[in-house]
Amino acid sequence: MRRFSNPSAASAPDPFDRSVPRSDWNTMQRLFPYLWEYKWRVVLALCCMVGAKLANVGVPLLLKNLVDSMNITPNSPQVVLVVPVALLLAYGTLRLSTTLLNELRELVFSNATQGAARKIALQTFEHLHALSLRFHLERQTGGMTRDIERGTRGIESLISFSLFNIIATFIEVLLVLSILAVKFDIGFAAITLTALAFYIVFTVKITEWRTQFRRQVNDFDSAAHTKAVDSLLNYETVKYFNNEAFESRRYDENLQRLRAARLKTQTTLSMLNAGQQLIIAIGLVAMLWRATQGVVDGRMTLGDLVMVNAFMIQLYIPLNFLGVIYREIKQSLTDLDKMFTLMEREREIADTPDAPPLSVVESDAAIVFENVRFAYDSNRPILHGISFTVPAGKTVAVVGSSGAGKSTLARLLFRFYDVSNPEEGGRILIAGQDIKQVTQASLRQAIGIVPQDTVLFNDTVEYNIAYGKPDAAHAQIQEAAQAAHIHDFIASTPSGYQTLVGERGLKLSGGEKQRIAIARTLLKNPPILIFDEATSALDSANERAIQAELQSVAQNKTTLVIAHRLSTVVDAHMILVMEAGNIIERGTHSELLAQQGKYAQMWALQQAGE
Repeated sequence: MRRFSNPSAASAPDPFDRSVPRSDWNTMQRLFPYLWEYKWRVVLALCCMVGAKLANVGVPLLLKNLVDSMNITPNSPQVVLVVPVALLLAYGTLRLSTTLLNELRELVFSNATQGAARKIALQTFEHLHALSLRFHLERQTGGMTRDIERGTRGIESLISFSLFNIIATFIEVLLVLSILAVKFDIGFAAITLTALAFYIVFTVKITEWRTQFRRQVNDFDSAAHTKAVDSLLNYETVKYFNNEAFESRRYDENLQRLRAARLKTQTTLSMLNAGQQLIIAIGLVAMLWRATQGVVDGRMTLGDLVMVNAFMIQLYIPLNFLGVIYREIKQSLTDLDKMFTLMEREREIADTPDAPPLSVVESDAAIVFENVRFAYDSNRPILHGISFTVPAGKTVAVVGSSGAGKSTLARLLFRFYDVSNPEEGGRILIAGQDIKQVTQASLRQAIGIVPQDTVLFNDTVEYNIAYGKPDAAHAQIQEAAQAAHIHDFIASTPSGYQTLVGERGLKLSGGEKQRIAIARTLLKNPPILIFDEATSALDSANERAIQAELQSVAQNKTTLVIAHRLSTVVDAHMILVMEAGNIIERGTHSELLAQQGKYAQMWALQQAGE
C-alpha cells in the first residue's frame, strides 16, 4: 500500500516569509519613491482629479438654479430659450468636463503607474537572480511567480483605488459638506457627516475582519497553483509511477480549501453590502425628510430639494463601492508587500563594497583551495579543510564516491556559497585573488561549466547553444556544435537550429542535452573550465569522441574535472581522490595505481565492470 504525506496536514514553509508583517503605511512609503520619479505627472493628475470633482459638484448647483428659475408663463418664448438650451448646454458641458478631466487624469498618470510597475517587477526579477542557490533550492516556483504577478498588478489597483477613488471621494465630501453648511444650516452637514462616519467605521471594521479570509484565498490559490505547476513540470515522473489520480486528488484538496475560503469571502461580502445599504438608506431618508420639511416651512425652495437629493446620490454612489475599494486596496497592499519582501530578501552571497572585477588570463588562471571547510547545514559538514591547487593551464580531476563533496567544489568555485571558515584562513583563490573580494559577475564570466544535470530553456537549439555567448554569430554557434558532435543531429531535424527543445529540454535525450551544454561552454571559451560528469549521459562511442575534443579544448586552460568514470581522467595532470569530505589520495593515474589504495580499488572495479 502506497503511503503519501497528507498535503493538507502541513504546508511547506515559505522561504521568504517574514515573522513581523510590514504595516500598510510602510508599504505605501516603500512605493512612493517609484511614483515620485514622475512627480509632474502626479501633480497634473491630481489637478485633473480636483477639476473633475469641482465640475461634478457644480451639476447639482446648476440644477437648483434652473429649477428655481422655472417660474415661466406657459407658451412664453423664454421656455425655449431658458429651459432646453440652458439646461442641456450647461449640464452637458459640466458632465463632459468631468469625463474629459477623468480621462485626461488616467492618460497622464498611466505612464507613472506602468513605469513604477515595470521598475518594481524588473528589480524583483534582478534581485531573485542575485539571491543564493540556497534560496532557489527552497523556493516554490508556482507560488512565488503568482505572488510577483499579483504584486505587479496590485500597483495599478492600489494607485487607482487609493488616489483616484478614496481621495477623490473625500474631496467631494468636503465640498458638499461645505456647501450644505454654508447655504442651509449645520444640521444637513451633521446628518451627512454622521452617516459617513457610521458608513466608514462599519466598512473598515468589517473589511478588516474579512481580510483574513482574503489572505486564506490567496494562500490556497498559491498552494493550488504551486501543486499544479510542480506536477506538470514533473509530467514524466507522474506517468512513470502511474500517479495521475494521486496528483488530481492532491490538487483537488487545495481547490476544495480554495472553494471553502471563497465561499466565506462571498458570505461576508453580502453582510458588508447589506450593512452599507442600510446606513445609506437611513442617511438619505433623514436628509430628504429635513429638506422636504424645509420646503414646507418655506425655508427652502424646490431647487434646494433637488440639489440636496442630487448631492446625496452623487456622494453615495461612490461610497457604495467603498467596501470593495477598501478591500482591494488592502489586498493590493498585501500583494505588494509580498513582492517588496522578495526584493528585501537579504543576499546570502553579496559583493563587497567597491569589489574589483577578477583579473585573469589563460596563462595565469591557477585555482587554489586553502583549508576550505563547508556545510550546507551546520549539523552536517561536507568539506573538512580541503587544500589543493589547479596550476594554470593544467587539468586536475576529482574522483570519489557519491556524496564525497566533489560537486560542492564547483559550487564554491562559482561562489554559489561561501566557505564556512574564513576566520581560519579558509579561502579560494583564482590568479592569486580571493574570489570573495571580486565581483561575482566577473568571476562567473571567467569560468565555463558543463554540469552533470543539464537543464535547457524552452526555446530553440540555437538559443540554448548561443546562451554561452549571446552575441555569437551563427557560424560560431555551428562551429561549437560541431566540436560537441551535435551538429549532425541538429542538421537532421526538420527545423535544424530552430528546433524547439521543450520545457527544460525534455524533447531531447540526456546525451543530446549534455552535448548542447558542452557546445555552449565551448562557445563561451573562458580561461577556466569545469567538467562535472560532462560525459555521463553519453554512449561509449560519443564519449570517446567528445572526450578527445574536451581534452583538445582544455589545452592551456585551467581545468577542474569532476568524474565518476575513471577512464575519462587518466590523462589528468593530477587526480584527487575524495571520501567523506576529505582528500585521501592525490597523484597521477600511474602514481595512484602504484599506491594500491582507494583509487586502485575503484579502477579495478570499473575495469572489471567494463
